[in-house]
Amino acid sequence: MAKELLQAELDQVAGIVAKNPMGVAASAIAAELPHVSAFNLKRRLARLVADKRIEMRGVRRGAKYFPVAPRAARPDSIQLSVDATAARALVQRPLTERTPVGYDRAFLESYRPNETWYLPTSLRERLRAVGAAPAQAGPAGTYARRILERLLIDLAWNSSRLEGNTYSLLDTQKLIAHGRIAEGKDARDAQMILNHKQAIEYLVDSAETISFDRRTLLNLHALLSQNLLANSAAEGTLRTIDVGIGRSTFMPLAMPQLIEECFHQLVDTAQAIDDPFEQAFFALVHLPYLQAFEDVNKRVSRLAANIPFVKDNLVPISFVDVPQDVYVEGLLAVYENKRIELLRDVFVWAYERSASRYAAVRQTIGEPDPFRFKYRENLRVAVAEVVLEAVNVDDANRRIHQYAETHIPQNDRARFAEIVETEIVNLHEGNIARYRLRPSEFAAWSARKAT
Repeated sequence: MAKELLQAELDQVAGIVAKNPMGVAASAIAAELPHVSAFNLKRRLARLVADKRIEMRGVRRGAKYFPVAPRAARPDSIQLSVDATAARALVQRPLTERTPVGYDRAFLESYRPNETWYLPTSLRERLRAVGAAPAQAGPAGTYARRILERLLIDLAWNSSRLEGNTYSLLDTQKLIAHGRIAEGKDARDAQMILNHKQAIEYLVDSAETISFDRRTLLNLHALLSQNLLANSAAEGTLRTIDVGIGRSTFMPLAMPQLIEECFHQLVDTAQAIDDPFEQAFFALVHLPYLQAFEDVNKRVSRLAANIPFVKDNLVPISFVDVPQDVYVEGLLAVYENKRIELLRDVFVWAYERSASRYAAVRQTIGEPDPFRFKYRENLRVAVAEVVLEAVNVDDANRRIHQYAETHIPQNDRARFAEIVETEIVNLHEGNIARYRLRPSEFAAWSARKAT
């Protein structure tokens, strides 16, 4: 009964916030719920924010609560295999129907480098074909340095987005390029993105010396977790406390000695894998599964997956357009059932998606994006309106979402807004004709954007 009452109150609070797309203060919510004490309301709001059902912007008395904009999961854009679909169905069941499980060391120990293959030969060849850099690419890190400006924004934003970060792509560009923090956003969001920037720069600057070794992974964690952990001493060190996994029945290892042993074995195993794509995917599977750090494990795995790509001058994986829920379900399938099929489909799709973004160095793959084709005229108009009318980045974000709400069906609005932001970030004097913009109009926009 108590759980039912709690859920009812949570739904009531979420319903009030949903009716206020421009934001609502806690005092206004309290006025509609006189039966809920101030203390309990504060706890309900915190719970809804943690569950990502609502979003809080501002601090203390100036804080307001906003409905979370629906983000289309778009699982149909990733062609899931039969096995991946089955693995996904297992973790979509209610928690009460999923069996509690602990870390299974045999999952790691059974892997034999260059004998065990998570990625079949055909998949590895397919990924190498789309990810190969031009001939004579140069020393390790040469290709990543060529696209560093674009990579910093793409990878920092997408990896942060998968953690629930609320910065838009334009906010991220402004933060990385000019150090300007978006108003009304949580300071942790800015810190997360800046941490990604430092970690990516570390990988590229140290391309010839980084490896799947203890030093590299600990330093990645230290960079990605800087100023985000309650205990700063935990930055760049292995876990010595128990941790839990939200929305999962998986219970990670608890003994520090075993964590140390498994981390050592994981590093040695990864280091021995010759194929860069197999090595990258192994990291995406086993680093989160071990939960070697107090937090930030998934971020470490996504950056670590780029180690072989940076070193071998292959196209990096920036996780562009990866649906958050499908990615999380792929990890849950590993945690709870040691099934890699769903995460593998996500990885392959994400790598090919990243390769298509950096198409200047390789043969273009695939067919035109049907979503972009469907909304090609809307995209042109939305980008042009932002360039001609927006006065700054915040105004640009507002206009993009206003246009989407007015002209785009609800299920497609989130993706449409993301694409418009991407188009604006990639706008330059060599492609403005596609939006029917004059050079003088683009120059005026560039001047406003820099202020």
